[in-house]
Amino acid sequence: MHPKALLEACADLVGLVLKFDHPADQVVSRFFREHREFGPRERATLAETVYTVLRKKLLFDHLSPSGSGPKERRMAILGFHGPRDFLKSALSDVEKRWLDNCDAVKPDDLLERHRHNLPEWLVAPLKAQLGDGFWPLVESLQQPAPLDLRVNALTDKRPDVQKELALAAIKAVATPFSPWGLRIDGKPALAKLDAFARGAVEVQDEGSQLLALLLDAKRGEMVVDFCAGAGGKTLAIGATMRNTGRLYAFDTSAHRLDALKPRLARSKLSNVHPAAIAHERDERIKRLAGKIDRVLVDAPCSGLGTLRRNPDLKWRQSPKSVEELTAKQTAILQSAARLVKSGGRLVYATCSVLPEENEAIAEAFGAANPDFEPQDVVEVLSGLKVAGAEGLGAGGEGGKRYLRLWPHRHATDGFFAAVWNRK
Repeated sequence: MHPKALLEACADLVGLVLKFDHPADQVVSRFFREHREFGPRERATLAETVYTVLRKKLLFDHLSPSGSGPKERRMAILGFHGPRDFLKSALSDVEKRWLDNCDAVKPDDLLERHRHNLPEWLVAPLKAQLGDGFWPLVESLQQPAPLDLRVNALTDKRPDVQKELALAAIKAVATPFSPWGLRIDGKPALAKLDAFARGAVEVQDEGSQLLALLLDAKRGEMVVDFCAGAGGKTLAIGATMRNTGRLYAFDTSAHRLDALKPRLARSKLSNVHPAAIAHERDERIKRLAGKIDRVLVDAPCSGLGTLRRNPDLKWRQSPKSVEELTAKQTAILQSAARLVKSGGRLVYATCSVLPEENEAIAEAFGAANPDFEPQDVVEVLSGLKVAGAEGLGAGGEGGKRYLRLWPHRHATDGFFAAVWNRK
């Protein structure tokens, strides 16, 4: 494709994404559906350009005014994902000179905000939690996330799938913590693989796999995944139950649960029962009160642990939206807890890095519900033979550690989990 045409398309897409009226991945998908003329390589350039602009938006906002032409074109030039000479062949002489000047700017000469590219309201809580770890986190958030797969433990073994992928020229390494995970560099066409088609693997971040592991659901139990969404964790839990017992996948969005159906069919699981609920106090929930062995609450959250994949979230969330989420998280956790029978387990999890969505919710719940005893996540994972479990925990209530995963420390998305057993 001609460089000029590709750059123009990049500028158009950048303009659409920077309106922030829809999630970036949805905007990109819709753009590709409307423009069938782009091949896989052009699509990769378009998507990566957009994500680079989202990751480095404050820096590019700072550099772009000195350029010429429409702002989205300047942003697309700065974020262009592809060879420099290819890009330059699409530029005017004035633009080339401007780009050379931008390339010559040294990171050390920039203000902090142009180096970290995070909104100020997010910087303070991250620095407070991480201290010297703040800049390594920033560095990791500027990189795209690797692709993690979960091997379906019901039907396949990890080493076998690893060999099968190698035969398809896909190099996969075992994830360090999850016993089911394989990590892949790059973005191979998974849908074309037999391993994917027959349900031997699903795409799932290693951190998300660990949440399913923490629930430790056993054969024949009654289990609830309370905010199941598209069901990545549901499928992992169903496999740990060896396709026995009953696993309810509840969500308030029937649309999200629809995305679970084809995955469920591939997975060979017959113990999963998806059900759309109106709200966390739905009649269906009341009927199951006190009857469930294990409940996972992967609560709706800001998603700020997933900035490697969804860099638009840092610009689409705000202190106000987080405040609304914490009210929702508190209500959902309290309602879900009613399902747990005595001796049962409750897991609260988010993919956020903010203490107010994590530790604060867990501690308030613990204080209000003395019949729920906090468990040490590191002990639970060590008992499940997770290598390096020691490095996965952080301080919690009553000295019991929470799961706390960070991109720069664990190469996963940012995750939090707290575990309780009902007395």
